Amino acid sequence: MTPEATVELKDLTGTADHWQASIVSAAFEGKTLMERHRMVMAALADEMKGPIHALTLDVKTPAEAGI
Repeated sequence: MTPEATVELKDLTGTADHWQASIVSAAFEGKTLMERHRMVMAALADEMKGPIHALTLDVKTPAEAGI
């Protein structure tokens, strides 16, 4: 991921282990949805081994987000 990403997180259960993440980043330009998800999952690899059990992703470019 890049420092220019805008990230919004929502704790879906109140237990800090099921999250919804909305991410807008220019780094997603030209990437497929699967590639975008892989980028995010790679950035969160350590967290996915422990405190995060489930993660729902909404990943968009700035143009797709209307920014």
